[in-house]
Amino acid sequence: MIFWQLFSAFFVANLLGYGGGPASIPLMQQEVVDHYGWMSNEQFVDMLAVANALPGPISTKIAALAGYQQAGWLGLAVATFATVAPSAIAIIILLKILSRFKQSPVVKGMTLLVQPVIATMMILLTWEFSHVSFSSIGYLQSLLIGIIALLAMTKWKIHPAIVIVAAFIYGGLVLPHFSS
Repeated sequence: MIFWQLFSAFFVANLLGYGGGPASIPLMQQEVVDHYGWMSNEQFVDMLAVANALPGPISTKIAALAGYQQAGWLGLAVATFATVAPSAIAIIILLKILSRFKQSPVVKGMTLLVQPVIATMMILLTWEFSHVSFSSIGYLQSLLIGIIALLAMTKWKIHPAIVIVAAFIYGGLVLPHFSS
């Protein structure tokens, strides 16, 4: 039963996650936290932070960890396959269709008009994660870290991976001294 749940949760989340891994995150969060209760929202946020610090696609890392936690190595394999399969199948089919109908106003409209939905999903996910951050480290720390991260990535053009590593270091070395 758990293997079917893992497959179903990650297959559906990635099948409907138009826009790639980041667009799938809110769908995965809904499945992992809200639907199946495999972890709390706080645990999901922690997992997402660690997964973002590692190389590779975010959705496969989330699936691998959740699958492993629920059913060991076989769970990892099932969840990861369920994450990769929709993209692999869809890209083959869609590329054939899009190349055939690339000038169609219907195809152009579909791809343009789904973008606000994805943006809204990401805003809602950010809103939920901000509550976890505020309750964990407080408003001031959360806002300062967020503003510095925003400036680092947009103004100073620092790679997001470096910003994440810096946040890990800050969280491990500096933040504990504030809570003492």
